[in-house]
Amino acid sequence: MSRDPDGRWFVTFAVDVEAPVAPESTGQVVGVDLGLTDFAVLSTGERIPHPKHMERRERRLKRYQRMMARRQKGSANRAKAKRKVARAYSRVRDARRDFLHQQSTTLVRRFDAIAVEDLAVANMVRNRSLARSISRTGWAEFRTLLTYKAHRDGRTLAVVDRWYPSSKTCSACGHLLATLSLGTRHRRCPGCGTRHDRDVNAAQNIAVAAGLVETKNACGADVRHEGSPSVRSAVNQEPQPARVGIPRV
Repeated sequence: MSRDPDGRWFVTFAVDVEAPVAPESTGQVVGVDLGLTDFAVLSTGERIPHPKHMERRERRLKRYQRMMARRQKGSANRAKAKRKVARAYSRVRDARRDFLHQQSTTLVRRFDAIAVEDLAVANMVRNRSLARSISRTGWAEFRTLLTYKAHRDGRTLAVVDRWYPSSKTCSACGHLLATLSLGTRHRRCPGCGTRHDRDVNAAQNIAVAAGLVETKNACGADVRHEGSPSVRSAVNQEPQPARVGIPRV
């Protein structure tokens, strides 16, 4: 039994359950490009936007934090404000976790194999200008959820090396750009003339790099990108145990 800072009680217990029935094969694979503009873009061209309700909850949390900062330390008003901050923070955390669960479950149900980049979140948050945006996305938790759900349902989760140039490589012909600014959202490949959406192109390259699909150039020949990234399957990894809590009423 445990209690959260916002006053909610949780009871944790272990039970024996039957092994879950693995979902039927869909024959579908997907590459996933995680980002800041959209939470994720799929190689199918679909976009998963950030949940709009998160912004409202985060604004409320900031307001309560400012209120607490103005209260005198040790006073009853500060203690009351602190409880409000804790409750607001829990709502933000729970809403984000619910969103991540929904999206990870949808992907595992729809696709037999999923490819993602091995993002170094801990290193990325050192960039002060991006730290807050990256931290609020929940990329690391999303990866954890995908890992254990893919393992549970017999799906494959392939992880592509973080240094693979997914955005700079043309998914149609394999042409590699020397540079590509972060502000460039659309471009035309100088090699084959294909016009790309930056994020969709990256997601398609992630799927190709993971060995889930093959791409062809304009002549119909198979394209093999040089510098094959390291890929590992989540099916052979043990899932991390998840904390399950039921608030006591």
